Amino acid sequence: MKRRILLVDDELAILLTLKAVLEINGFEVETAASAREAKSKIKSGQYHMVITDMRMESETSGLDVVQAARKAPYRPAVAMLTAYPAAGSEMEEGADEVLVKPMNTQDLLVQIEALLVTHEDKKHVRSERDLALAGTARETGTKKSTAKASR
Repeated sequence: MKRRILLVDDELAILLTLKAVLEINGFEVETAASAREAKSKIKSGQYHMVITDMRMESETSGLDVVQAARKAPYRPAVAMLTAYPAAGSEMEEGADEVLVKPMNTQDLLVQIEALLVTHEDKKHVRSERDLALAGTARETGTKKSTAKASR
């Protein structure tokens, strides 16, 4: 199964170049040229990763995309793509990784692969923890029901 990426950038040359590089390397890529289009696709589709430019129609449009991705129930990995990295601010807003453009394509692919692997590992750990907590809650509820019934 191909991993799906939503690539968001308002610069058509960058969008098409990165799309081609990612597809050649086995990814299924959808594109969006604005934050509004990206948010719509995040709601209607499902992606393993969202890569968004920081600055598009506004200074914060990339952060809007990051927030939309974070609210998606399928929890994609999120990377911020920017030519102007600000120390720590993107990470604090929820991006898993900051990718600085222009970037060597091999470095980009290595970073994307690493991010996808660590993100899936974190999701797996979270799911196991959630299942364990749900099991504990059920056991507690059963004990309370049994205690009430024995009174």
